[in-house]
Amino acid sequence: MNQSSDSQMEAIVLHGIGDLRYEKVPVPEVEPGKVRVRIGFCGVCGSDIPRCFSKGTYSFPTICGHEFAGTVEACGEGVQQFQAGDRVAVFPLLWREDHAACEQGKYAQSDGYDYLGSRSDGAFSEYVVAPERNLIRVPENVSLEEAAMTEPAAVALHAVRRAKVRLGDSVAVFGLGPIGLMVAQWLKASGAGPVLLFDIQPEKLEIARKLGFEHAYDSREVNVSEIVDELTSGHGVHVAIEAAGVPPTMLAAIEVARRAGRVVMLGNPAADVTLPATLISQAMRREIDILGVWNSDFSVYSDDDDWRTVLAAMASGILNLKPLITHRVPLVDGIAALEMMHAQSEFFTKVLIHPESK
Repeated sequence: MNQSSDSQMEAIVLHGIGDLRYEKVPVPEVEPGKVRVRIGFCGVCGSDIPRCFSKGTYSFPTICGHEFAGTVEACGEGVQQFQAGDRVAVFPLLWREDHAACEQGKYAQSDGYDYLGSRSDGAFSEYVVAPERNLIRVPENVSLEEAAMTEPAAVALHAVRRAKVRLGDSVAVFGLGPIGLMVAQWLKASGAGPVLLFDIQPEKLEIARKLGFEHAYDSREVNVSEIVDELTSGHGVHVAIEAAGVPPTMLAAIEVARRAGRVVMLGNPAADVTLPATLISQAMRREIDILGVWNSDFSVYSDDDDWRTVLAAMASGILNLKPLITHRVPLVDGIAALEMMHAQSEFFTKVLIHPESK
């Protein structure tokens, strides 16, 4: 962890797989070119659960949490664009300057990067230090709760952009976790239709319907292929987006894509996927494209990237993320919330962890 002065902050520290501790640690120092942000809210990503309970991080101890927004508390020497009190969202990938992908602004495709919340300390804490170039100002009419979801919303947008969704394209989304529901909203904003949503949790389907999606189905209760055929005149969907990360939905996504359709792999894989020879043959015959999505596009010098588009869409009301929030948890209760998510002992969609107000 970054060492600091005598000041202390509260944090959830991962000391080993399954070994989470709520404790006091030094407040990270503000180095030149960097900014210390007081955390407003930090979302729990689906990847944080295996990171804490099964896979671990790159080293221990580590403070997890990479989906966050907050308020600038202090600026290091040379910082010019921000000052104390500014509300910001933070791109968590810390890239190097000497990689070819970075020269093209493709930071997520670089090698040797650092990452807040997995390789370096993140935001299950009171403060985080990040380079000035990783910060984006939050619009006045966007809450820090919403801004804390900028990272997953940017990933969702990146998936839709990677799929080159066009006006009127039929799209099937498998998995209605936070990112799946965000994808659905981006599809609607893009003019796609029909948008077909599939999940196995009634509560998630209900959220989708409340957001205005009429074609939301429990895939345990319907024949997915028949639904797709009915709503696409038997052609299949232009785009199938797999956002659950489980083998059955990956197979279903490939199965329902039409000729020259696109399949997007968005969900973090939970297990190996075995593709039947007949399905591979169909995918070859139909000449579908299979596209991978890992992160999002962020730019230091441009005003046109996934992150800025997300914040603008929040500010204009195009993107409505508040209905996705099911839990707002004080930092002191964060370990219990993470354990609840791991055990799936109650329904949740987006869980936000926040320090107590001071």
